[in-house]
Parts: sequence; C-alpha cells; structure tokens
Amino acid sequence: MAVPLFDNSSPLRPLREQLREAVARVLDSERYILGPEVSAFERELAAYCGVDHAVGVANGTDAITIALRAMGVGPGDDVVVPSFTFYASVEAIAPTGARPVFCDIDARTYCVTAETVRAALTPRTKAVIAVHLFGNVAPVPEIAALGVPVLEDAAQAAGSDSPAGRPGALGAAGTFSFYPSKNLACFGDGGAIVTSDPELAQRARILRFHGSRDKVGYEALGYNSRLDELQAAVLRVQLPHLDAWARGRREAERLYREAGLAELAQLPLAERGVAPAWHVYAIAHRHVDALQAALQAAGVGCKPYYRTPVHRQPPMREWGEGVELPATEQAARAHLAIPMSPLLTTAQAEEVVAAARPA
Repeated sequence: MAVPLFDNSSPLRPLREQLREAVARVLDSERYILGPEVSAFERELAAYCGVDHAVGVANGTDAITIALRAMGVGPGDDVVVPSFTFYASVEAIAPTGARPVFCDIDARTYCVTAETVRAALTPRTKAVIAVHLFGNVAPVPEIAALGVPVLEDAAQAAGSDSPAGRPGALGAAGTFSFYPSKNLACFGDGGAIVTSDPELAQRARILRFHGSRDKVGYEALGYNSRLDELQAAVLRVQLPHLDAWARGRREAERLYREAGLAELAQLPLAERGVAPAWHVYAIAHRHVDALQAALQAAGVGCKPYYRTPVHRQPPMREWGEGVELPATEQAARAHLAIPMSPLLTTAQAEEVVAAARPA
C-alpha cells in the first residue's frame, strides 16, 4: 500500500461544493483586490489567533519582510534567526537592509530556545524570528523576556496551540503562509501578518499597498503584496475546519507511537504543554539514508527538508561563514519527514512503521 507524504485533496473533498460557491461569489462580485472577502478573512483569522489585527499579503515571505519593516527593522540592525528552517525565513530579512544573525535550535524540538537566541544576540539586535518549525511552537514568552521583540514565523503552525496562546499571538507579530501544502492552504500563494499592535498593523497595511493608504499619497517605499479575494474566499471555507484537521494530525502522531515508531527512530518532541498541528512529521535516525531508501522501496513518501542549513547556502556565505551550530547540523543530518495527514489511518501508520523496521 503506497502512503503519500502529503494528502492535500482528501480533507477538501467534503468542502468542494462550498469552495465552488465561494469562488462563484467572488466572480459575481467582480471584486478581486482588497474587497469584502479579504476583510472578512482578516477578521476571522485575527479572532482565531486571538489577536486584534490580521493583514493579508501576497505570500509568507512578503509577510516576514513587511512585518519586520513594520516593527522598525532597517539598515544597520541585526535579526536573530535559526538556520534550520525554510530559506525564506532568512531570505526575507535582506530586503529590510538588516543583517541575519544565525542561532542554533533544540535538536529534539527543532525550535529555537531562549538559550540559543541569547547566545546570538548582538548590540544591534532589533528583532528575533522564532520559527514554529514543523508545527511545534517555540517558547516565545521566554525569548521575549530577553528584551528583544519577537516575530513568529508560524507558516507551518496553523492550528497549533500552546499554554500561552496560539501561534501569532505570542510575540510582537506573527506571519503565516497559505501555500497549497500548508495546514491552512489557498489555491496559490497567500500570506498574512497578525498582531495586537494597532500601529504595527497599520504600518503593515500601508507597506503592502505601495506605501500608501489610498494610492494617491505615498508614505514609504512599499510593496505590491496583497492577498486577493479568490484566495481569501477559499481560506474562509477552510478556516472553520482547521482545529479538526489539527486534531487529526495529532491523532496521526498517536497512531505512529502505538505502531512502535519510537522503537525505531527518534520522534519529534513537542515543547512543554504544546499541542502541535504537525505540518511535517520529522523523525531522526542514525542511518537516515538507509531508512529513506527502505521507505521509498515500500512506496512510503518521505523526504529530508533541510539537509543543507540556511547558513551554509551559497547566498548566505557573507553572514554564515564561520558560524558553528552543532544542534542545527545534527538535525539537518539526521531528520526525515514521513507521511502526515489529518486523515492518516491506522493501517497507513502501521505500513510506514513496518517499512521502517530493519530487514
């Protein structure tokens, strides 16, 4: 039995008629940019996250850049950021004129900690990007206690929860990507910034719209970065189902544990009290290449995500040369994503675990 790494279509199957109606509603309205669907989705997303404001933008990468600029980050500033993350978490810093400063992670949770951030702080640190990697939730309150504003990169953590609140409500601001593979996904590119700071939210709205409030007067060099009406309508259909899908992802983890996966590999460790909506379920193994080959031979979807950490990517040489991040290197070397879905079945979990057992 083949088990895909992702199953994006099955959760949406019962919603297809609602999705068609949402698209038709936009077509009938002939409003495509910053209309009622975007406004409604922004209100609904803010309420879901437990914040006062949401600002829809074109993608998750722009969300980080615009949020940093709205936080006052600019030339001459440093931004602390993990290297074990998707490239965009770091790439998005450069357009602000600031310098990325790489920090390490906890190799069991895959997230930054207050200790790893503290080790990377400089006199010029203006912000910290805490990535909620794979759906885990970084300890943002502990990091914020260091005295530097925290921007949450929650692109992989829609539907997760923590004792301090949902991702996006824990720091100065949070950003989301709605790329089609994400837990909350649109049918193209899309992103959002969430915050309870009204001034930060207003600056973000101006920056996403060419640096203007009305496209007549201009206050800043901004961006053409707006979530469109079609994508907002699609996201509005899905948002009410996000918690149920998150529970399904946590259930999938339970099925893996019951099938004996912990006997064969190191499983990701949730931060204390966190209920992760596992976007990616990444296990670690001493002989990860052999494990990957065995899973692939059995028809089980799997892939390493970040074998080469960002600080060792060629465009980052200026900032990454000489940086030593032992936990990052360990995680990069040993991790492997295995199938994760809100609808993963017991049989599928058992199939994955059986394929992982040594012959």
